[in-house]
Amino acid sequence: MMRVLCALLLSLSLGSSLAQGKRQDGGGERQMSQEDRQRMRDDMRDAYRNRPDRPQKARQQQMSPEQREKLRRDIQDANKDLKR
Repeated sequence: MMRVLCALLLSLSLGSSLAQGKRQDGGGERQMSQEDRQRMRDDMRDAYRNRPDRPQKARQQQMSPEQREKLRRDIQDANKDLKR
C-alpha cells in the first residue's frame, strides 16, 4: 500500500514539475520589444496619473490681505477656545 502511495505522489510531483518546465521554455511566446515596454510604461503612468480616486491638486489662489487677516483672527479665536 505504501509503495502505491509513494508511486502516486512521485508521479504527481514529476508531472507538475514537467508542466512548469514547459511553461518556462517560452513555448512560442515572443519577447517584448523595447518599444512595447516603453509604450506599456507610458500607458501605466497615464493610468495611475488619471485615477479618479486620486484628488486633483487644487489651484491655490492668493489671498487678499483682508482675507489673510480674517483667517489669522479666526485661527487665534479658535485656539483661545481650545485652551479653555
